[in-house]
Amino acid sequence: MFNRRALLGGSVAAAAALALTACGADGGSEATETNGTIVVAATPVPHADILNFIADNLAEDAGLTIEVEEFTDYVQPNVATADGSVDANFFQTEPYLEEYNTANGTDLVTVAAVHIEPLGLYSASAASIEEIPDGGQIAIPGDGSNGGRALALLADAGLITLAEGVDATLATEDDIAENPKNLEFVPLEAAQLAASLPDVDAAVINGNYALEADLSPAEDALHSESPEGNPYANYLVTTAANAENEDVQKLAELLQSDEVKQFILDTWADGSVIPAS
Repeated sequence: MFNRRALLGGSVAAAAALALTACGADGGSEATETNGTIVVAATPVPHADILNFIADNLAEDAGLTIEVEEFTDYVQPNVATADGSVDANFFQTEPYLEEYNTANGTDLVTVAAVHIEPLGLYSASAASIEEIPDGGQIAIPGDGSNGGRALALLADAGLITLAEGVDATLATEDDIAENPKNLEFVPLEAAQLAASLPDVDAAVINGNYALEADLSPAEDALHSESPEGNPYANYLVTTAANAENEDVQKLAELLQSDEVKQFILDTWADGSVIPAS
């Protein structure tokens, strides 16, 4: 059976260590000189894939060189951006960024909305929402913004009811008004959610980690977010001091170009990744 204490403890310890690493970052009070080369931190799929497409097909004509540094978690890309190790990052939603800035005293800013990855509910044992058992364990992202987003998805699936008037981006377990199946929620670091599937009855998995695990929100999820009016676009992010940097702005234009939109539609034709506009 799922060893919640061991896995959750490891997740919390890792998150705490990363948070301590981030403490004291000043958010990049000084602008950096990029001189036509921009270093971008990104999670592998789909973010690095999109950046590499630009690097291989569009950047040269724009007079830009793109270097991609891949990270597998949601904390270190912001640490690296804030301390100037990289010039920008591409992996996160605006609610997540706001939560990170508040927790770490940084002043990172969004530059361009690029795509949406619908959040999905997956299971290795249940073929439908109805098959999720009473008292079942549901793994959800452990950070506040994605945790609230996961609870909103479970509410939309009819598994729980949130209290009236609750902001879904801020929802916690305390905001659950009805839980008819007496589900137990297991918060984990987002990167661990796909690996937890054999040990829980279901898991709400962020789109990039679902894709890395060969899961499709459109084809494999028991329930997934609607792309219509979805507020969780993934952004290019940098420091406040670098927001108007010429190379950052060039990359923002390329990320929102028709060529990139078509690349997204062609590569993730199942709707796992959707252009933001």
